[in-house]
Order: sequence, then C-alpha cells, then structure tokens
Amino acid sequence: MKETSDHRVTTVEALAALYGEPYGPAIVKEIDRVNPHYRKFIEAAPFFALATCGPEGLDCSPRGDAPGFVRVADEKTLLIPDRRGNNRIDSLRNIVSDPRVALLFLIPGIGETIRVIGRATISTDPALAESFIVDGKTPRTVIVVAVERVFYQCTKASVPSAGTILAAISGGKIGGPEHDRGQPQRIKETLY
Repeated sequence: MKETSDHRVTTVEALAALYGEPYGPAIVKEIDRVNPHYRKFIEAAPFFALATCGPEGLDCSPRGDAPGFVRVADEKTLLIPDRRGNNRIDSLRNIVSDPRVALLFLIPGIGETIRVIGRATISTDPALAESFIVDGKTPRTVIVVAVERVFYQCTKASVPSAGTILAAISGGKIGGPEHDRGQPQRIKETLY
C-alpha cells in the first residue's frame, strides 16, 4: 500500500492537532539534571544506545559493560569510557562534528528507560581514562556528556517507580503510589 502526499503530516501545528497536549507527567518528568532517582537507574544500567549526528548522517551505537560503567560525575555530567571495539568510531566522528547526543539507558527486565539529551566532548585525559581501567585495559578516550535534559519513559516496572520519580521531581504535587496504581489503565486508554 502506497502512502500519498495528501496524508503526510508536514507541520508541528498539524501534529499538535492530531495528538493534543501531553499528559501532565510527560512534561514534569523532564528535568535538566541527573537527580538521585535517575542516577540510580543510570548506574544500574548495563546497556545504553548512543545516538549521534554528523556530516555522514546519523548513528545509533550500542554501548554496554558492567552496571556502573557510565559514571555520573555530577548532576550535569556523565563520563563514558570508550571501550575497544571495531574501530569504526562512527559515534566519535559524529561527536567531533556535532556535539549533540541522545542516550537511551536500558536495564534487562525493567520496562522503564531513561533518556538523556546533551552535548558531548571526547577526552584523552590520561588520569580520566585510567580511572576506567578494566582487566588492565585503559580506554583510549572518555566521552564526557554535558547533560541538558533527562527523563524516563515506558512505565512498567520500577527502579525506582515512575510515581516515585514524579513525586520527587514535583515536590509531591503529582506522582506517588497512586500514579503507579493508575498507570496500567492510563496505558490502555491512551496508547492506541
């Protein structure tokens, strides 16, 4: 079946007319730093996908290691060792050209994911690289991400729960156990 140009959505206004306003927690959950709950999730994640953009196009690269391999230096900075691989360095090449990055953290068996959007630089600082030695191997570089936005997505399990995160971020105004209890019904009512 071929899609015709009559049915293409080409403006942000057309999208807004189709989808309406986001549900309250969808906005509140996005913050400009790594709070303690988001930090706990990132440090427990053995895997994330790194999306970059450069002159040769887009790249989404899988990154994994033992939980804690991504270090939260502070609430605005993530440190990521660039372990040995196939030397394609697509992501690194893109970061040199365009520092914008997006990271999607996943934990097997957990429904939520954490998304981080920011700007990256590549460091060859010997002391920083040596702080990531594993099995006697030092990464050649460390990706330093300046965090701009962080939020969770897909609330089906907890580390911590979506309600807990929302309550902490909003100062108890929204979220909490009642948010978690109502989530399955909200998903049924709003997903499709």
